[in-house]
Amino acid sequence: MTTTAIPQKASRREWIGLAVLALPCMLYSMDLTVLNLAVPHLSADLKPTSAELLWIVDIYGFILAGALIPMGTLGDKIGRRKLLLAGATAFGLASILAAFSSTVEMLIISRALLGLAAATLAPSTLSLIRNMFHDPVERTTAIGVWIASFSAGGALGPVLGGILLEFFHWGSVFLINVPVMLLLLAIAPKLLPEFKDPNAGKPDVLSGLLSVIMVLGVIFGIKRFAEFDFSAVPFFTIALGLLVGALFVRRQRKLKEPFIDLALLKNRSFTAGLAVNLFSIFTCFASFLLFAQYLQLVLGLSPLMAGLWSAPTGLVFVIGSMLTPKLLRAISPSRIISGGLTLAAIGFAAIAVMIDGHNLPLFVFAYTLMCMGFAPVFTLTTDMIMTAAPPERAGAASGIAETATEFGGALGIAVLGSLVTAIYRSRLIDLQVPGVPADVAEAARDTLGGAIAAANTLPDAQAAALELTTRAAYVDAYQAAAIVCAFVVVFVVALTTRRLRGLDAKMQATEVAEAS
Repeated sequence: MTTTAIPQKASRREWIGLAVLALPCMLYSMDLTVLNLAVPHLSADLKPTSAELLWIVDIYGFILAGALIPMGTLGDKIGRRKLLLAGATAFGLASILAAFSSTVEMLIISRALLGLAAATLAPSTLSLIRNMFHDPVERTTAIGVWIASFSAGGALGPVLGGILLEFFHWGSVFLINVPVMLLLLAIAPKLLPEFKDPNAGKPDVLSGLLSVIMVLGVIFGIKRFAEFDFSAVPFFTIALGLLVGALFVRRQRKLKEPFIDLALLKNRSFTAGLAVNLFSIFTCFASFLLFAQYLQLVLGLSPLMAGLWSAPTGLVFVIGSMLTPKLLRAISPSRIISGGLTLAAIGFAAIAVMIDGHNLPLFVFAYTLMCMGFAPVFTLTTDMIMTAAPPERAGAASGIAETATEFGGALGIAVLGSLVTAIYRSRLIDLQVPGVPADVAEAARDTLGGAIAAANTLPDAQAAALELTTRAAYVDAYQAAAIVCAFVVVFVVALTTRRLRGLDAKMQATEVAEAS
């Protein structure tokens, strides 16, 4: 027993390798938070419609969601380090294209390419961690660092992005990706080991194509519904996605070497962690975008000040993720997850209360409570998912996990973003400000960014009246979204209590077996 436990401890090389893996994770997160700050600037420059703006923001997540499963499985077959380096190269090139986009269409395409390249990053890094750290305690710590690196990027992104947006064109926020990817390409081959399934056969291209159509068909249809499009198109795409999904599952059951091991979905730890992750990300991810726009468009903060006020939320994620392994010494995983979700729900409720007063410190404190609650949840559910998968299937498991995460995030942006848009517009149906031309009032009804830009063309009195009215409408919409998020998280708490409490003993037994 003792002799088998010693080799399972990670060496200095693995811990240095973990620091290398943190680089693409930080960049992955920075790219999202930086874009949130850049939305008002690119809106003023490219003048996208509200629907186009949603596509600019969430096309990255949609393409990412569709490609994660194929990329995770591909990493198992060709090598996770090889896929990581290829993806890093593509991510850097797509970042340059996005930085110099001159039209809405060009930016949307660039963001789609970024999503495709990013689909190689998260599954590769997480599956490498699964193979590098065999000791359960060390693996939980490593996954905590992995989660913390995303949070560090989220904290650093607004500050760095704010500085760039203060002095440079909005495209500069994409160029910061390039030197980080060059650094990764230079040092990863020397410090990261290569892992792949030794018994892997040839990649099943048809299964990969079916999985992409399945995910994107359903997500696209839901997005169109969220935009209040009830034509035949969203019904058709969702039906197509579900049909292709059924064909995909049927094909996996017949293959000797299936694209995805469906037995993973029968594991209660795997599916419970997946469900909690999806619903939590649904509420958390959309709130980041609303938070950034509130700071700049409602409170009128500069990008730099908005970034600085956003930084504490990312730091709380870092601290919470790193403290999770220590909490596990005294508290069971299910209680930590339930307690974290309860704190997140309280945070959302506090956001709904604080947003009316325009008291920035209290509002940021409420937002920080929400982040503090979610931090251990993401660490533990990710650990549950990866522990449930055998090492040779780590890429596929991480692909499924990240697909659920991106699906939840993209769905949150589409549904909650559209909810905010719908309430905002409903408050401004009868918008009438003396001295404001009809075409300007119409632009103000579309988005708050459009209203602020339109106000800049008006005399001071009319501009102030228009901004006051439209900002109040946005606050009402944001408040409603925060209340919805609180109720969703309460539902997840109930789900967690019922599903995870019975898994505590099983999880502890698994960790003991792995350690011995």
